[in-house]
Amino acid sequence: MSDSNNNWERQALEKVALASVQEQRKSRQWGIFFKSLGFLYLFIVLFAILGWMGEGEKVLGKHTALVEMQGVISSEEVSADMVITGLQNAFDDKNTVGVVLRINSPGGSPVQAGQIYDEIRRLRNLHPKTPLYVVVDDICASGGYYVAAAADRIFVDKASLVGSIGVLMDGFGFTKAMEKVGVERRLLTAGENKGFLDPFSPADPKQEAYARNMLEEVHQQFIDIVRKGRGKRLKETPDMFSGLVWSGAKSIELGLTDAFGSLDYVARDVIKAEDIVDFTPHEDLASRLADKLGVGAAKALSPFFGSKSPLR
Repeated sequence: MSDSNNNWERQALEKVALASVQEQRKSRQWGIFFKSLGFLYLFIVLFAILGWMGEGEKVLGKHTALVEMQGVISSEEVSADMVITGLQNAFDDKNTVGVVLRINSPGGSPVQAGQIYDEIRRLRNLHPKTPLYVVVDDICASGGYYVAAAADRIFVDKASLVGSIGVLMDGFGFTKAMEKVGVERRLLTAGENKGFLDPFSPADPKQEAYARNMLEEVHQQFIDIVRKGRGKRLKETPDMFSGLVWSGAKSIELGLTDAFGSLDYVARDVIKAEDIVDFTPHEDLASRLADKLGVGAAKALSPFFGSKSPLR
């Protein structure tokens, strides 16, 4: 009788323990399920915010198309590919009445600025009835102004900074510092100018003269672009192409820009299409994560493979 009771009690305890384990498993499974739903919901919201759920905002009817150019013109902050894509989409939209390129840029790559300028001229020829205006925020200088010169009209704030029509090449010379610490430079090249303006070697007058001539050539290209874009509106002064910048108010006097005006003002009172649609391409989260992972991987591997090639 005692053994029978003990068996019964043991079986009952085993059943209770098994039921408890099963209940805990179910509880964990439901917990995982609801957590997964929560993460899925957050991802959906995040994707929608970052534009994964659509091509961008759409407005029925006539509108002003906006493309932003905010930052240094380079492959990282503002690329020619990004701006050109936005401009092409803006001009191709059948409901676009006019295009506004809003610029807040101190300049950057002269090559990419030139690419954007050329594309604006091409698009204007393809769509002669669709005007393109530039609206300047804080600054439109150097390569930024190079791009702006292609516009039909340029609008500024009285305190905007405009100009810097010039070209520069900068660097450092470390030869005296190397002498003080006893460092010897050993540079081997195939081609007498391969070490052009090497900062760890004494300055070469011939190379400096060559660099100055090259800068003058690019500078003249910049001047020609400004003269072509601004035409008779330009009131040239001896220092106009010296690299100086001017306030928005002064830039209007000089003919570098046309009038005061904000984005809303241009859309409402100049283009006569108050609704504004942003055609600026934005890098999605996946691309940014891929870039971050790529940079992280490169940094992790650089001690093994080296960050620079010995041949340049």
